[in-house]
Amino acid sequence: MIKTDILIIGAGPTGLFTVFEAGLLKLKCHIIDALPQPGGQLAEIYPKKPIYDIPGFPEVLAGDLVHNLMEQGKQFQPGFTLGERAETIEKLEDGSFIVTTNKGTQHHAPVVAIAGGLGSFEPRKPPIPDIARFEDKGVAYMIKDPEQYRGKKVVIAGGGDSALDWSIFLAEIAEEVTLIHRRNEFRGALDSVEKVRELKLLGKINLITPAEVVGLAGTEELNGVVVQRGEEEFLLEADAFIPLFGLSPKLGPIAGWGLEIEKNAIKVDNTLDYQTNIPGIFAIGDVNTYPGKLKLILCGFHEATLMCQAAYQIINPGKRYVLKYTTVSGIDGFDGTRKEAEKAVVQAIG
Repeated sequence: MIKTDILIIGAGPTGLFTVFEAGLLKLKCHIIDALPQPGGQLAEIYPKKPIYDIPGFPEVLAGDLVHNLMEQGKQFQPGFTLGERAETIEKLEDGSFIVTTNKGTQHHAPVVAIAGGLGSFEPRKPPIPDIARFEDKGVAYMIKDPEQYRGKKVVIAGGGDSALDWSIFLAEIAEEVTLIHRRNEFRGALDSVEKVRELKLLGKINLITPAEVVGLAGTEELNGVVVQRGEEEFLLEADAFIPLFGLSPKLGPIAGWGLEIEKNAIKVDNTLDYQTNIPGIFAIGDVNTYPGKLKLILCGFHEATLMCQAAYQIINPGKRYVLKYTTVSGIDGFDGTRKEAEKAVVQAIG
């Protein structure tokens, strides 16, 4: 049983900033996220996309913003349960909650903050016959451990940053990497596209465009993919097939927690603290809705700040908190050594 003060569901920018704001109040946080690394869609979908509306940053890459948020919060030693989805919630007699993931990991906290962005992300699966039969038997929709592809023949499908970046990365690990995209043009960052084409010229990546994977081959395990390019159709030997077509946001199991839902978002009271209809459960960031709601990262930061103030009162009933400015008081919430904090962050980001 993992115990904490605030259990945060969602490791996107709002969830990560909550760690910092809670830390200023001497509150410990633990974060659950279905993705294998922190950052939410910023890290998974567009890490190299520039963001222009973060105060103090005329321009910042999404991946760099995630890195900075992790650096900002690591002094408060947050815990992470990554690669697991929050599945069920149970409210105890004392008002606290037990949240259990799809892998059975249990978390206990007096306050739950849902910061799931647009919801939990489900992979967009290509319409290939029998693809489900090969899941975890050669087919994967995200890469959690690149080492498992060492010395193997890997086929990646997709045209965005994830497909490009993983093709580049695995080119140094796998025996053979083939990138297949249905168009000649890619949607990813220009430098990644140029790197892929450079690796193709060096013979480190096979690039097949315009083409699509239309079938899979194998008995117990995947051993090949069927590729269609124009009128031509051929079998390509493969130990692994990784279609990277992005992620589809859904509320997932949270939709069944008894929360008031409106248009796939969680209704909150924005006149006070972004609490839901269940006392002790808050929703902040893109996952919530209220009159005048704007789905912006900076709005999520504001909501996280006010939510932490309310959480402090729940965890410390009757205790008055005096607001201090960091320019005056500094950051004095760090307990333990910096080395231990850095170790926790390294474990979270792999």
